Amino acid sequence: MRVVLDTNILFSALISPHGHPDAIYRAWRSARFVVVTSRMQLDEIRRASRYPKFQAILQPVKVGAMINNLQRAVVLDHLTMADEADDPDDAFLLAMARAGDVDYLVTGDRRAGLLQRGHIERTRIVTPAVFCAEVL
Repeated sequence: MRVVLDTNILFSALISPHGHPDAIYRAWRSARFVVVTSRMQLDEIRRASRYPKFQAILQPVKVGAMINNLQRAVVLDHLTMADEADDPDDAFLLAMARAGDVDYLVTGDRRAGLLQRGHIERTRIVTPAVFCAEVL
């Protein structure tokens, strides 16, 4: 099974070690499924982790370890932004889902419109709670 994890899920795993995002991240690290990411997402993680609102709660060493771990995932180099997202910053997530032929795109962002979309082709777009209930 192949999965795209929204950056907010990855950050949540670092912030709250006992929630669904952390359980998902640990399950991936235990090889329960394959994570698909991209150079674009890795750049977003690096950039966003430096935002003032995250600097107080994200430890740089943990962010660095996560980036190193993600470089061992399926990393897509070139994405075609064919799908429109309500939030243009999320278009790369849809492109990763399509290019990576993934089963799930997991996001916690209820305002961006991805969850309301429900799917892109065969990829289901779900919350961390739904993913945990169905997969873990």
